[in-house]
Amino acid sequence: MLFMRKTTALPSAAEALPGRATPIPTAKRHFVNGRQIQPPYPEGLQQVVFGLGCFWGAERNSGNSATGVYTTAVGYAGGHTANPTYEEVCSGRTGHTEAVLVVFDPKKLSYEQLTEDVLGKP
Repeated sequence: MLFMRKTTALPSAAEALPGRATPIPTAKRHFVNGRQIQPPYPEGLQQVVFGLGCFWGAERNSGNSATGVYTTAVGYAGGHTANPTYEEVCSGRTGHTEAVLVVFDPKKLSYEQLTEDVLGKP
């Protein structure tokens, strides 16, 4: 079974799954808040990407700062495989990590508070 075996070693570009030339279709609007998840974003907002190995926890935790969060979008960072699927990334054979983009208003929420909410207090 292709996706049942996962290794802790990152694959080289030659070992990585090939992927595909066409990007995976994604939603244009956030399922929960209805805001756009792809740029351009309103002026004055800032962006940060958290790569934590699993985007669901990072996205959920960024909701703790909801008053200053404009939108979030999950995806993959790093890696060698072009336009990977979720299953391919989870196989460990793409070199990607799951990541979440958080777009926030620094006038309502500091970067420090956002990182504490997502990563936890040190």
